[in-house]
Amino acid sequence: MRAAFLTGVRTIEVCETPAPRIARDDDVLVRSKAVGVCGSDLHYYLSDSVGADKVKYPFIPGHECAGVVTEVGPKVARVKPGDTVVIEPAVSCGNCDQCRTGRPHTCRKLLFLGHYGELTGGMAEFTLAPERNCVPLPSRMTAVQGALAEPLSIALYASGLAGSVRGKSAAVLGTGPIGLCAVMALKAEGAGAVYATEKVEARERAAVTAGADWTGNPDREDIVGSILANESPGLDIVFECCGEQSALDQAVALLKPGGTLVVVGIPLEDRVSFDTSKVRRKEIRIQNVRRQNRCLEKAVGMIHAGRVKVDFLATHFFGLDLAREAYETAAARRDGVIKAIVMP
Repeated sequence: MRAAFLTGVRTIEVCETPAPRIARDDDVLVRSKAVGVCGSDLHYYLSDSVGADKVKYPFIPGHECAGVVTEVGPKVARVKPGDTVVIEPAVSCGNCDQCRTGRPHTCRKLLFLGHYGELTGGMAEFTLAPERNCVPLPSRMTAVQGALAEPLSIALYASGLAGSVRGKSAAVLGTGPIGLCAVMALKAEGAGAVYATEKVEARERAAVTAGADWTGNPDREDIVGSILANESPGLDIVFECCGEQSALDQAVALLKPGGTLVVVGIPLEDRVSFDTSKVRRKEIRIQNVRRQNRCLEKAVGMIHAGRVKVDFLATHFFGLDLAREAYETAAARRDGVIKAIVMP
């Protein structure tokens, strides 16, 4: 098969490689149809390290993957050849303490699709996944919508970690694809006023499409002052979705006493910091997010039911041979890109 290998910083090579084969009774072979370029993929593309994590090249990236089942192992019953599925990218062991207590996303032996040294990603003509990781798509859903369900699942999980959001005021700092999904998830779950911030004009406009009640650009205005002018007691919840120290500082300033900061963004630095006096005096709860936990089927269901409309997120489409252009476009945030989709 043909596959796009990430071979170094800003280097992608498309070449022939052996296709995966059914090896276990529960294996499912999927013909990739739509693979989203995620912000974490861009971390590996733009730098050879993320925090203290050193990237090991080469590998096939891509974990936002949907496609058509072509072959199944002898004990597979959930899906069959011809079905369109989205792949849950985190493959857990099912036996460790984390898995046994309902936390498969922090499995001690977790393997992740498209992560170097772990599982081959979807940026190829074929990919392999266990049956339990293949979520069937309803007939009216497209493979592109399936791929977009993966980032939506992260937003749904993050929203759930904040507790009940119904009627609560919230901000989403950074409206890339995950931040936009967070806005949509909050609105779908009944949140009150949702404020969104973004430095890229096209993405700020997209936040309105996603349902934000107010948007602002932190490069052009005093975000904290503007939001608190409308929400003088402060906000109930802030979702930090860009991985920047400045956004963490804004979040602390925006939250009311007893508020919750949900950290979704992935900083490139080894460490971030907080004003300990403000965090302590306000008794702010800081909740980190590790990918998502069993929310992919919910995301598929919400898209299928029309509760969340994700199609506007997919703005740019590329064939496999143009995978590097897809990454460059997404990394530079040019041409109004929100989500670049590679279609092998």
